[in-house]
Amino acid sequence: MKKEFVCIVCPNSCRLTVSEQKGEIEVSGHECKRGLEHGLSEYRNPRRMLTSTVAVTGAGLPRLPVISTAEIPKRKLKDCLNELYATAVSAPVTSGDVVVKDICGTGVDMIASRSMNKISRLKKNEEAMR
Repeated sequence: MKKEFVCIVCPNSCRLTVSEQKGEIEVSGHECKRGLEHGLSEYRNPRRMLTSTVAVTGAGLPRLPVISTAEIPKRKLKDCLNELYATAVSAPVTSGDVVVKDICGTGVDMIASRSMNKISRLKKNEEAMR
């Protein structure tokens, strides 16, 4: 089996070729050790950072941006997104607050990537009238 990747670890953007024969995995095209490690990781267990939004009530905006604290296995991204789409939090929220702990059993938390203050109903009505 043979797969090709573009390494995203450093600015070189090496074109990696990863092949496996008889259980032996070989990476070619890398210019550094980090490229070798990226190729192996991308072949065996690709992982990605996840950024998305969740519903927020009582704030001036309807959605709160969130980000994962570490990379998540690529095969679990859709499940994680479905969990985030079903999640709602209440303002106030501070940047760095854990919004979802151990999302989908990955051991990775989703945290707020910005703060949102609670907005009073009166202030909300004033903003809506503008």
